[in-house]
Amino acid sequence: MRSDNVKKGSAQAPHRSLFNALGLTQEEMDRPLVGIVSSYNEIVPGHMNLDKIVNAVKQGVAMAGGTPIVFPAIAVCDGIAMGHVGNEIFPGYP
Repeated sequence: MRSDNVKKGSAQAPHRSLFNALGLTQEEMDRPLVGIVSSYNEIVPGHMNLDKIVNAVKQGVAMAGGTPIVFPAIAVCDGIAMGHVGNEIFPGYP
């Protein structure tokens, strides 16, 4: 499986140590690692409920025999980003 590239072999011992530090069990390490990207945060109103969706996706991945690994993505909110000094880069933008 693709995730074996970071799990198997002596050269990947540092990788495994990081996964172990995260609390992954050997059983979880034996399954495919499945990345789940999320822009959940507590400042962008449209992203406030993404944690619930992420948890449902994690359960689905686990039920399908994988090990879910969540990692972040940047979230931008136009409502917060507009109308301040930092907007001078885009003159005329609201």
